[in-house]
Amino acid sequence: MHEIKDSGKTQARSRFFYGYVIVAASALILVIMHGIGSSFGIFFNEFQEEFHWNRAAISGGTSISFFLLGMFSTVSGRITDRYGPRVTMAISALVLVAGYLLLSTTRSIWQFYLFYGVVISLGNSGGDMAVLPTVARWFVKQRGLMSSIVKAGTGIGMFVMPLVSAWLITSYNWRTAYMVLGIAAFVIIIGFSRLLKRDPSEMGLKPYGTDERNVITGGITDTGISTREMLRTGRFWFLAGSYFLVWFVTQSTMVHIAPHGVDAGLSLAQAAGILSIIGGVSIIGRLTMGNASDRIGMHKALLVCFGVLLTAILLLQFTNQSWILYLFAPAYGFAHGGFFAIISPLVAEMFGIKSHAGNLGMLFFIGMSGGAIGPIITGRIFDTTGSYQAAFIMVLIATVVGFALALFVRRAKQR
Repeated sequence: MHEIKDSGKTQARSRFFYGYVIVAASALILVIMHGIGSSFGIFFNEFQEEFHWNRAAISGGTSISFFLLGMFSTVSGRITDRYGPRVTMAISALVLVAGYLLLSTTRSIWQFYLFYGVVISLGNSGGDMAVLPTVARWFVKQRGLMSSIVKAGTGIGMFVMPLVSAWLITSYNWRTAYMVLGIAAFVIIIGFSRLLKRDPSEMGLKPYGTDERNVITGGITDTGISTREMLRTGRFWFLAGSYFLVWFVTQSTMVHIAPHGVDAGLSLAQAAGILSIIGGVSIIGRLTMGNASDRIGMHKALLVCFGVLLTAILLLQFTNQSWILYLFAPAYGFAHGGFFAIISPLVAEMFGIKSHAGNLGMLFFIGMSGGAIGPIITGRIFDTTGSYQAAFIMVLIATVVGFALALFVRRAKQR
């Protein structure tokens, strides 16, 4: 009943292709996982006011978290390749709820570093590593579009969760907010992860957009190169260097833009609104660039994202005037969304899906190393100078260099 003889068409003999359930469930998982994570800027001032920690110290927690998130992603990717997404997400949900409940009891900086920097990063590492490779296995045609719909979940989370977090903080306190968010994350992740299937062969289906020549026993093509082979290619290292700087810029921005907005005269609710604008427009960026990548190619889509990001970071240089933040936020949000919508199909296109989760995890590890050092350097610059001006010039230079590296990704030789 489910078998298809020509899946270049929309699984014509099946009344409904289950791959769309995979996409919807994956997007909803990322709404809560990444939405809570992107709300950290709303909690930033709460930690500063209660504990009197400086911004470099608080940023140190996010740096530890991001570095370990990248490291743990390599492990989560291997678990997904071997055992499938349901196992990965079950582990993530259990660790994540423990992390947020522990974080709500924080009394000292070492606890903050342990609970936020280590435990929560371990829990979050399963999100993208479970859902993005799974979607790549279910779709060949429209892989970019489907991946962008999944990553739109991140954008929805970035839009909704800062507002929810701000409401919880003002209505109760930051500790209660993290308890509520942690429990909600557990329930939603466990519930929707049960709908995930590793690949179409589990249901007697073929990936969307394949034909008989592409299908082998086991359900999907096993083409591509291993992570070890990928690491020997120049193309990977140009791509990794480019995304290292993308994460350096985006994490520096996301962690510090809300405190900067408050410094520029915005209220906490207005600063949360800036994060929500970024999240809302990132949905448009994800869907637009995901769809465009299927048409113009992944590499050209990457360059478009860099062009928009460069425009946003130029605007960032003038955001001491608070109203310019409302021009910066949509430009930055579009680029932010685009970068992370195309990352999974970009890796799949360049290196295949044989070890896609492992390959993607390695790129995440290297890229997130940039995201780890960016916020703490930015915080240290502020603590030293009393201003973000020098830090914003730094992220502008990083954007230009990342753009230059991206230009060479396609020219580098592939084994």
